[in-house]
Amino acid sequence: MALLAPSILSSDFSNLSQQIRLVEMSGADWIHCDVMDGHFVPNITFGPIVIKAAKKCTKLPLDVHLMIENPDKYLEDFYNAGSNTITVHQETCPHLHRTISKIKELGAKAGVSVNPSTPLSTIEDIADEIDLLLIMSVNPGFGGQSFIKNSIKKIESAVKLRERIKADFLIEVDGGINKNTSKNILDAGCDVFVAGSSIFKTDNIAASVVELKKIINSN
Repeated sequence: MALLAPSILSSDFSNLSQQIRLVEMSGADWIHCDVMDGHFVPNITFGPIVIKAAKKCTKLPLDVHLMIENPDKYLEDFYNAGSNTITVHQETCPHLHRTISKIKELGAKAGVSVNPSTPLSTIEDIADEIDLLLIMSVNPGFGGQSFIKNSIKKIESAVKLRERIKADFLIEVDGGINKNTSKNILDAGCDVFVAGSSIFKTDNIAASVVELKKIINSN
């Protein structure tokens, strides 16, 4: 069964606790937290203090996506704030195995993300060590972007890689996920769907969660 992870990047931060509780009650599986530093990506969002606040609002796992330079410096801070899964970018980690090992040593699940222009071959040597592979289907930095169609091929390739090396990582997709794109993404092999604007920027957040859950669990 596929999982839905609403991204609080698109939420109303003046009502963050209410909106997190609303998506939880509506059937969300994880809460996705996009951390941006204004260096690796052209935007600044939030840090461990918001992760800690979100943790108090929900019993759902916090899926923390670090779109930041030098993530090793902050892994312990994000873990202590309440992160259940910590995902780093391949592009920011010259010693990726060391970073993944550190995340696991802390006690969190470890994920690796790749940008649209980054080939999966760059994470092949670490793929059997990770819990999650996050495929960016937009260029990271801002919510509300359109899904990059070539991402379907990358999802399919990730499934083949997982089968070939007999790994068990989940395949997560982030960017441009909505009721119109979800079915093709599901058919390609996605396990975890990150959705921001298509949930939090709608007139009925609860109904949007229910609708997306229905689509991604239609197989």
